Amino acid sequence: MRYRRDDVVARAIEVLDAHGLDALSMRRLAGDLGVQPGALYHHFTNKDALLAAIADEILRRGRRPAEIMAWDAEVQLLCLGLRDAMRRHRDGAVLIAQVNRADSEALERPLREAIERAGADADLARVGARALLRYVLAHEDVTDPDFARGLDLLLSGLRARLV
Repeated sequence: MRYRRDDVVARAIEVLDAHGLDALSMRRLAGDLGVQPGALYHHFTNKDALLAAIADEILRRGRRPAEIMAWDAEVQLLCLGLRDAMRRHRDGAVLIAQVNRADSEALERPLREAIERAGADADLARVGARALLRYVLAHEDVTDPDFARGLDLLLSGLRARLV
């Protein structure tokens, strides 16, 4: 049976949820799909490419609908959406942090753009977005009230700098 790229990624997420990131391998995934490991290389050049596709799909599933709102409400929604997406899957935060360690631009961009719309210069927007992203990635297991309070503290600091 031939599998589409989306089918492979969906099955990989199921393996991730069932067994964790350390147990996710091209060989295991191929076995679960009933194909030879080489068949997966038709869709992914290597395991890193597969992990990047899994992380992208987890984040895509976690996105919330865009609405017109105040910049700080948008940033809060983006942070909560990212956290929810990471928590929805076993080792989701580890995977997303690992894949985005070298290049976090895709995760930072929407945060940075929202902060810039509030009137921040490029430097403040970049540093603010990076601080928010690092907070979310590092605190996926913190209780909801503590996470929300920490996020509010970061947003309060940004608001004060924008006055």
